[in-house]
Amino acid sequence: MAYASTNPYTEQQVMTFPNTTDVELEAALNGADAAFREWKNTTFAQRARILQTAADILRANIDEYARLLTLEMGKLFSEAKAETELSAQIFEYYAVNAERQLQPEVLPVTSNKGNRARIEFAPQGIILAVEPWNFPYYQIARIVAPQLAAGNVVLLKHASNVPQCAAKMATMLSQTGLVQGAFQNLYPTHEQLAKIIADPRVRGVALTGSEGAGAIVAAQAGAALKKCTLELGGADAFIVLNDADIEKAAKWAVFGRHWNAGQVCVSAKRIIVEDGVYDRFLKLYREGIQQLRMGDPMDAATTLAPLSSRSAVTGLQQQLDEAIKLGAHAEEIALDMPAQGCFFRPVILTNIQQDNPARHWEFFGPVSSVYRAKDAAHAIEIANDTPYGLGGSIFTADEERGAQLAQQIDTGMVFINHPTMVKADLPFGGVKRSGFGRELLDLGLKEFVNAKLVSIADIDAEF
Repeated sequence: MAYASTNPYTEQQVMTFPNTTDVELEAALNGADAAFREWKNTTFAQRARILQTAADILRANIDEYARLLTLEMGKLFSEAKAETELSAQIFEYYAVNAERQLQPEVLPVTSNKGNRARIEFAPQGIILAVEPWNFPYYQIARIVAPQLAAGNVVLLKHASNVPQCAAKMATMLSQTGLVQGAFQNLYPTHEQLAKIIADPRVRGVALTGSEGAGAIVAAQAGAALKKCTLELGGADAFIVLNDADIEKAAKWAVFGRHWNAGQVCVSAKRIIVEDGVYDRFLKLYREGIQQLRMGDPMDAATTLAPLSSRSAVTGLQQQLDEAIKLGAHAEEIALDMPAQGCFFRPVILTNIQQDNPARHWEFFGPVSSVYRAKDAAHAIEIANDTPYGLGGSIFTADEERGAQLAQQIDTGMVFINHPTMVKADLPFGGVKRSGFGRELLDLGLKEFVNAKLVSIADIDAEF
């Protein structure tokens, strides 16, 4: 596995990083174990100071951090700054809320008079984080912040194409006063990753990535009898009902599908529109896409970034060609394409019939699948016709009806009149082949703690 920075806009390799050696790996595990023995005994106030300092560093140097995001994975500079700020908000959230969320829970014991019981939340040790390239800082923050707040320590294996971002976050956390070894960035091979998971000092694994990677890591964690959380792919439905504000819905659809160049697990990938407004919506959606501009992601005028790599372009094109071969109709939006960079022109797919396997694929890039629904019930049926269950959205003038319909969608998150809400104070996670477990809020905070029962009984009480 080669860890290398390649600028998606220039396609020039910037820097390479050698794999972690076996000696370095053992030292990292030993260091993390020693750090845990110290870190678990720190007070919440001490942890909060560390996390708040991390947030402060990110904000004070936001342009510097954002430029590195744009360099390594190609996202728009404006989006890179937004990601850096979101990461700061996550560190700050746990600095403010972790102590309250991890307070012991007193249980109402009624079976025997005089008995008392409570649940205490105790850290367990080393957590391995395996993270993807599409949000290099945010993905780190949403696992590292809660785990450090809980008293655990973290080893990071980041995506091979964002090694500088991984190193940058490690350097940043070392500047906060964090106990040495409590967060370490590694560049392991697949074989070394399996070794980390099997190590008894490692108490859990959090992965965000592909289905294939998730299946492998979950199998390895299962063989080692330890917990894992998986945040995998998605093919989120973007439902537009007849009573929706169609102009605004179309604008949100353009954004929801094309932010981060469509490389988002919670992108609005399947757009499902009721028959009464389908033609008007599709016209507005097409016109909105036509206004996007490809170019240098550092240029404020650019609104559609390149894909993360040349292999991403090749893979998406192969997937699109296969969908067309199987009967889908493709309309390419003829945007001006720069002479350099890993760009991919937006495509609108229609006529994806029931027997076309492309109905069940995730297109990780600016490819929209658009469906005509007979009515709201049919829209929900199409929305649930997927192996994924991450997010989704419903656009309607009747918010209460939208909320009722949301209950019928088999997914981890549903947003009414917005394509997605990725926030520090909202939980994140899915069901079905989108994975299991939750990140952020107290849900993410408690994924890898020991919910320990402490029961105190009157020694003379009946059994």
